[in-house]
Amino acid sequence: METYARELIAALLEETDLSLTAFLSREAAADHSGPWTEIPSVTVPVHARRRPQWVRGEQQLLPQLARRTGVELVHSLASTAPLWGAFRRVVTIHDVIYRRYPESHSGLRARAMSILVPLAARRSHRIIVPSESTRKDLTSLLHVPVHKVDVVPEGVRLPPPSDRAPAAALRRRLALGDRPMALTLSAKRPHKNLAGLLEALSLIPAERRPVLLLPGYETVWEGELRRRVAELGVEADTRFLGWVTDDELEELFSVAACFVYPSLYEGFGLPVLEAMARGVPVACSDRASLPEVAGGAALLFDPASPASIADAIETLLSASPEVACLRARGRARAAQLTWRRAALATAEVYRQTLAS
Repeated sequence: METYARELIAALLEETDLSLTAFLSREAAADHSGPWTEIPSVTVPVHARRRPQWVRGEQQLLPQLARRTGVELVHSLASTAPLWGAFRRVVTIHDVIYRRYPESHSGLRARAMSILVPLAARRSHRIIVPSESTRKDLTSLLHVPVHKVDVVPEGVRLPPPSDRAPAAALRRRLALGDRPMALTLSAKRPHKNLAGLLEALSLIPAERRPVLLLPGYETVWEGELRRRVAELGVEADTRFLGWVTDDELEELFSVAACFVYPSLYEGFGLPVLEAMARGVPVACSDRASLPEVAGGAALLFDPASPASIADAIETLLSASPEVACLRARGRARAAQLTWRRAALATAEVYRQTLAS
């Protein structure tokens, strides 16, 4: 969601003539690298990392600050939104994971999402979702009228060229030898199905098995994944890399032989597009929004079948013409979904909302 906020705001500034004001938490206000530094901003005096403060800021303080600022429309970018205020309200709801896979959330966050997302959907004048799959979820699970929901796919942007460590240095640092590398990219949460991916890795014969790279911030479920690695006997074939910087992630993309995304549910699945844009062949789950995002440019597999995942990985590691075709189709697919396109479609939602 942070990627969405940063890229969408930047694209709105570049592609539209809208007059924008950013309402920021204390953390965002202190971060001088965001595109919101280029527009007027108002600091909502809450800490975003503290969920009760976030809710108080959004529901109590933001409507008052927006009224004083005189804005006509408030677009909430992170699935929840103020429930009142003398302005039109648009909310982007990225997914309904809290309903589909409640075990992926816990504690106060789970309770807050189950209350605030449906209320945001009901009280907002229009809703933006990133995929047709998510629109169907909103109509079936939250009973939102379909005419109230606009599908605006996310975009992908290639980073500017940078000086990166050569592949040999990365291989030495991660003790990879000359083995091929399979990359996945996600938080360690149950619906991401990393346990299924690890089992698939164990099914590939050792002489053909790639090293699986698993960047992503640590969660309470990581210990269980590490235990599963030991049980499957694939310790030498996995690397848990934790949080990585943008430059480090670019290094990983540059040396990956393939990208694998086994998620059981995604509202969009931006990492699939990010890999495609970099020419990395992709295999992903055939669930939820992922076939829609892939657009025929990825191998699809059944995420509930480790054998299906393993077959897809082995196909991508082969030197077949199909893999070269996937690289080309992936680049073409990524070129279709840009933040410019997302910004123009979002601005049109604003205009319709203000005119209604």
